[in-house]
Amino acid sequence: MFSMKRPNERGTPGDDAAALHRAIQAVWQMESAKIIARLARMLRDVGRAEELAQDAFVAALEQWPRTGTPDNPGAWLMTTAKNRAIDHLRHLKLSERKVAIMTDESDLPGNGIDDDEEIGDDLLRLIFAACHTVLPMEARVALTLRLLGGLTPLEIARAFLVSETAMQQRIVRAKRTLTAAHVAFEVPGTTERAARLASVLEVIYLIFNEGYAATAGEHWMRPALCEEALRLGRILAGLTPQEAEVHGLIALMELQASRTAARTGPLGEPILLLQQNRARWDQLMIGRGLAALERAEALGGTLGPYALQAAIAACHARARTAQETDWPSIVALYDALAALNPSPVIALNRAVAVSMAYGPAAGLQIVDTLCEESSLNGYHLLPSVRGDLLQKLGRFAEARVEFSCAADLARNIRERSLLLARMTECASRAERPE
Repeated sequence: MFSMKRPNERGTPGDDAAALHRAIQAVWQMESAKIIARLARMLRDVGRAEELAQDAFVAALEQWPRTGTPDNPGAWLMTTAKNRAIDHLRHLKLSERKVAIMTDESDLPGNGIDDDEEIGDDLLRLIFAACHTVLPMEARVALTLRLLGGLTPLEIARAFLVSETAMQQRIVRAKRTLTAAHVAFEVPGTTERAARLASVLEVIYLIFNEGYAATAGEHWMRPALCEEALRLGRILAGLTPQEAEVHGLIALMELQASRTAARTGPLGEPILLLQQNRARWDQLMIGRGLAALERAEALGGTLGPYALQAAIAACHARARTAQETDWPSIVALYDALAALNPSPVIALNRAVAVSMAYGPAAGLQIVDTLCEESSLNGYHLLPSVRGDLLQKLGRFAEARVEFSCAADLARNIRERSLLLARMTECASRAERPE
């Protein structure tokens, strides 16, 4: 995997220690989900599995500086963790037969990393456990990032702008809830799997969206969260290759993430879709996204909500310029999405597409009907979209009021600055004599 100096080789001790610590963390980041998943299958306890896996990580931090990096660091961590799990089972004074059942030959220490199929099964069990619907959504997100992403409570807390203590408590409560509810560490059966898979996809996309357009804070984007969601999605796609919506979600995230470099300016200011330099869009990610969408379509059946959103993103990705965007096709895709999953937010997005395809007046007519939707009260994008359409229609005084309202509701500092700038622009245009 990588090589490090052995203790007797030359090198600055401080530099070597720091490099080794980073190397151990890198191995842990890659292997922790597999290790926790395997221990959870052995122990039927996600919380205890994480604790014992962490013990193996600490053991590596203590031993590798003295003994050097093992030839297969991942196998070393897995074996060490499994040894601790076996010791734990014995400590609980389980019968020898129970220990044998829980630690069959594939789980005995010394065998290294298990075959990919077994690890895949364990990872799938862990994903379904972490995203179980018995947990509230914020707990599912936190536990998924902790167990499958290997992020620390502090890293997760920073991403979602809560204290480390609050995030740690959230994670602990989530693990206790799973234990108290006797959630089985297994892939659900066919009947339950669809509902549980929907929860898994929702969690992954929520993580991605928080990275793509941060709800609050000083940064408009948190690319690390997007990358983590993509990594989790790719794992899930590899484990469930026949699930069209999994590939649809991968396609959607790849296509949206392809715009990352073009979405902010030199000072971190937001750049909206139509103003982005498309030469900065990542063509490799676009290619992967389009390929994932093709896989979703090839599996047959009606496209689900993620695949439909990916198809909309594909329309943008295929347009070399904003002017070449096929807006009528996007409107049709939003029609299909609204029929499948009706919601005021989808209706608002459709209104934007209608305005681009058929003019701002047509879009404004739809938006005005949405102003009566109680579920959109406090949703800053409603006045933001209305302000944009009013501005395009030359109704600057009204647009200024809408942008002011949107800025008051926005919690992200970068987004609020953008809205205030548009408010100022409309105020200036409103004061000019015709």
